[in-house]
Amino acid sequence: MTDTTIQNIACVASRSPEAQAGMGELAKRYTLVPVDRADVIVALGGDGFLLHTMHTHLDTGLPIYGMNRGTVGFLLNEFVPEDLPERLNAARCQPLHPLSMTATTTSGETHTALAFNEVALLRYSQQSAHIRVCINGQERLENLVCDGIMVATPAGSTAYNLSARGPIIPLGSNVLALTPVSPFRPRRWHGALLPHTAMVEFDILDPEKRPVGASADSLEVRKVARLAVSENSSLSANVLFDPGHSLEERIFNEQFV
Repeated sequence: MTDTTIQNIACVASRSPEAQAGMGELAKRYTLVPVDRADVIVALGGDGFLLHTMHTHLDTGLPIYGMNRGTVGFLLNEFVPEDLPERLNAARCQPLHPLSMTATTTSGETHTALAFNEVALLRYSQQSAHIRVCINGQERLENLVCDGIMVATPAGSTAYNLSARGPIIPLGSNVLALTPVSPFRPRRWHGALLPHTAMVEFDILDPEKRPVGASADSLEVRKVARLAVSENSSLSANVLFDPGHSLEERIFNEQFV
């Protein structure tokens, strides 16, 4: 994985019985250490818990090795307690850069947040949202009438983005998905792929009559008037995958079901 051999293992687990049982099994086999003494963090749970671990321990710079004790586990390795140190040292590292969100509310408040999956806008009333979309300072959609819209990373492309019929993006492809939620006008616009360097700006048209909220992973902001989203290439969560981890095959399978 790196030039440094992994020796000190920290383990975190979700509250699910399966994850807690897995943590107990690892604790019997290996000497686990606190995060501040670790070379690596092993995360037991589902994709959501891996996302939580990435946010919580981003400032440590430690690589994170997820093992699936949830349901889908798209970004997780198989839970196999045997030979864990060998697996960790053989794993491949995939840096995941978060999105930076800056949301301005109708009262002028500014909120910033990071998102490893997606930044999304959603309507908060029975009224459809009316949103102006600009990319790199150029207006691309004068008025998108929709339930919402999101910018998704490759890691997040198999989550909410996929449910909204957005494209699945391979990790390391250096593109972002711009995906509308239930678009009404323009009728034939179903989203776009953007270079990962793009600056995306959304202006909410008539935000008092048609209130819209923004979310960056688990953080929510209500009564949004304007939203700016871009990739933060200076930050990364380093996620480890087994060499035989068939992530590429999973991506193919998801697209040809």
